[in-house]
Amino acid sequence: MGSVETKAYIRPRAYVRVKGPDAAALLQRLVSNDVLAAESCEALILTPKGRVIAPLVVWHRGDDDFLLLTEPELGEVVRAFLTRMRIASKCEIEPEEHSSAIVLGEGPGIPTLDYGMPAVEVLDHVADAEPADAELERLRILARTPRWGREIDEGILPAEAGLDERAVSFTKGCFPGQEPVARLHNRGHANRGLRVLEVEGDRVAPPAEVRYGDDVVGRLTSSVPGLALAYVRAEVPEGAELTVAGRPARIH
Repeated sequence: MGSVETKAYIRPRAYVRVKGPDAAALLQRLVSNDVLAAESCEALILTPKGRVIAPLVVWHRGDDDFLLLTEPELGEVVRAFLTRMRIASKCEIEPEEHSSAIVLGEGPGIPTLDYGMPAVEVLDHVADAEPADAELERLRILARTPRWGREIDEGILPAEAGLDERAVSFTKGCFPGQEPVARLHNRGHANRGLRVLEVEGDRVAPPAEVRYGDDVVGRLTSSVPGLALAYVRAEVPEGAELTVAGRPARIH
């Protein structure tokens, strides 16, 4: 693995299998995206008020057979939610054991948009994958990709994190949280959004405040030296002179 295009990084995950004659119908009515539109997609499980319970990658890997990839701490949350909502649906919902690696570059695997360049998530076949490093984190930040526990938690609306652009179908039909998500989408924008900031100097640790003049207009969520993700209020204009922990900053 001598070039960045083929470098592989460990991606911690939990996995839930949904398999059976009613698997597709169950997922279509419970998750935010159209799981039949492609072999894989990003999706969300939402509360009725449109808050994020869990982010997912949904892989349609065979007839009536789906594998859900989520964050390590959310596997049981996803399994329990789907089981509770299954009612009379004919399908099994069980955890599976796998390992995941992110491979930068073209190749076989589940495509991912997380890093702003061609990349795939590969299951069980990359023995020499390395722990994620600052360069991979920089790519994620530049791609404005939110991550659970940093940019996403139970208080976040999909539009605030940019997830309505990549993990929500507004045409497939009803799902929990659809009405508030669609209402905010039709309104045009959320009150705050996830922005990439250039910050002078060394890394500033989250959750540092973002200031516009004397006003606090946001907070950092992730950072590497010179770069950060932050939730910033929508009225802050492009090119605004900001400060983060007393350092000059601007929207990238």
